Amino acid sequence: MALKIFNTLSDDKEEFVPLTPGKVRMYVCGVTVYDSAHLGHCRFLLTFDVIYRYLLFRGYDVIYARNFTDVDDKIIKRAHDEQVDCATITDRYIAEFQSDSESLGLLAPTIEPRATQHIGEIIAIIEQLEQRGLAYRVDGDVFYSVAGFAGYGKLSRKKIDELAAGARVEVDERKRSPLDFALWKSSKPGEPIWDSPWGPGRPGWHIECSTMSTQILGPTIDVHSGGADLCFPHHECEIAQVEPISNNKPFVRFWMHVAMVYHGGAKMSKSLGNLVMVRDLLKTYPPDAMRLYLGGHHYRQSWSHDEGELAKAEQTAQTLREAVSAGGGGGKPVDASPDWAAFCAALSARETGARVRGAGAGPPLAGERTGPRYAGACP
Repeated sequence: MALKIFNTLSDDKEEFVPLTPGKVRMYVCGVTVYDSAHLGHCRFLLTFDVIYRYLLFRGYDVIYARNFTDVDDKIIKRAHDEQVDCATITDRYIAEFQSDSESLGLLAPTIEPRATQHIGEIIAIIEQLEQRGLAYRVDGDVFYSVAGFAGYGKLSRKKIDELAAGARVEVDERKRSPLDFALWKSSKPGEPIWDSPWGPGRPGWHIECSTMSTQILGPTIDVHSGGADLCFPHHECEIAQVEPISNNKPFVRFWMHVAMVYHGGAKMSKSLGNLVMVRDLLKTYPPDAMRLYLGGHHYRQSWSHDEGELAKAEQTAQTLREAVSAGGGGGKPVDASPDWAAFCAALSARETGARVRGAGAGPPLAGERTGPRYAGACP
């Protein structure tokens, strides 16, 4: 059967047809390595591990890139607090992340680029944006002019004239618009710096992923993905940076976003102090229980962490292990086709009923515009 995927850009499910027959270029926005991975990270990582495995199963030649953001304000602050250099922080948490990923049984991506490995390419793209009148300089900083790109807002379906400076959009009175975002930041004492045409400094966050993805996978990517909270502004800004310098070719064919995990009534975040760390859970629960627990929720469905549900997943995993061990090879082959069909349906499902999630209607799926109560969705 044809594989269909819900595409955030079109707000609909579409038959998956890669740009090049038989080949898939997939980019997943990875973690900012300033702290340990939490359950929300684990959720989107497992989601795309399953998708990666399924694409390989279907016979596709997949190039799967998942980045590390290794230069960022949070990393700089952590290094300052610990009185070490940024590389000490990033190397520590990259090693920890890879250890957690291996413990969870995640397949390694084809490539795991670091932003700091692509500074030269980042500078070159900023120069191209400047040449096209989409970037402007202010005191050694370089900002992207959102008003110069007519397509800004098409992914999140937001209108520029209705937007105010929001989450992860820096307020800076020197900018022409509150929505303009930093492409290059001038150096400050104690920060990592690189030479550039605008003076010593470092890249902004949004330009890092758009540079790494296009340098590794080309100007048009089959699948680009990450958490639903990245839809705006991060992924919106990526489109605005890439398409104007590629003759307006579509940057991404299929956008996929994983809904948020909540704990204590709020989205997991370090600022709220409600994080559940992956390595802490792995001290109590085996990896197969974690995979069953996380995989039991539709990837576009927000849900709240429930220790009791995780304990039930551990019991199910134990039952499956015992069934396999006791099999003895005498049983009949299992027809897996209904399960594969259900998996394909879950990837593309829009309905919120029992077929996808097991029982009940439940909250909406990420990407569905159903009102303010679903804060984790792309509007």
